[in-house]
Amino acid sequence: MSDDLIFRPGRTAVITGAAGGIGLAAAKHCAAAGMTVVMTDVADGLASAASEVAALGGKVEAQTLDVTDFAAVEALQRDVFSRFGEVALLMNNAGRGFGSKPFSALDAWKKTFDVNLWGVVHGVQAFTQAMIDQGAPARIVNTGSKQGITNPPGDPAYNATKAAVKSLTESLQHGLRNTEGCQVTAHLLIPGFTYTGMIAARIPQKPPSAWTAEQVVEEMVRALAIGDFYILCPDNETPRETDVKRMGWNAADIAENRPALSRWHPDHAAAFADWMKA
Repeated sequence: MSDDLIFRPGRTAVITGAAGGIGLAAAKHCAAAGMTVVMTDVADGLASAASEVAALGGKVEAQTLDVTDFAAVEALQRDVFSRFGEVALLMNNAGRGFGSKPFSALDAWKKTFDVNLWGVVHGVQAFTQAMIDQGAPARIVNTGSKQGITNPPGDPAYNATKAAVKSLTESLQHGLRNTEGCQVTAHLLIPGFTYTGMIAARIPQKPPSAWTAEQVVEEMVRALAIGDFYILCPDNETPRETDVKRMGWNAADIAENRPALSRWHPDHAAAFADWMKA
């Protein structure tokens, strides 16, 4: 199953963070469909990744892009529209985890927000109106994370950026669907445990529990074809039903006036276990 309005020859995809992981897997899918694919990244491996994608078909370009630089993102938009006339798929996928603590590591907080949040904001601001004006069906996919919903301890800056991306994308889709004549839709990609370069830097071999980036993109394409906004991906140890229950517990912290992050609070461990069994 595919979104035949988007993934077809002659149409254009712009993907940030495309040198590896989910971005590279998405570029491969688009190229195999015969699309023009503009791959952007700051990683040294961008050129070799683009060569790999080009072997699959379509027209492939690699452009070094720092998504934290709005002028550079605007310049990319002008270049793409001047030469290709349209964008069918914008995938704001560039993301990093720099490691952070709740009340220290300020530099990590700033770097994480610059890439993970402002990079998405810049893509949305630079491309959305032009994609509306082109008068053809198009999709904007922003890469979020389950950590932006359940907020597990470990890297609070990363969690905060992904929570903001969720909020931004929800508001974006609301605005698009209330724009007369608009054929652009926005979607939030929510990967599960996925073995990408960011994980490989800490874990040299793929754990059996992790999905591949290709599996995430397969799920993304399936979900886009049926119009899902929330593209919630499982992995090899966490089915969708488990994610849904965890997210439900997390949201109920406010309604039940429980302690923050009660899922990890010792006083609520038994209640959480019962909730998951119910």
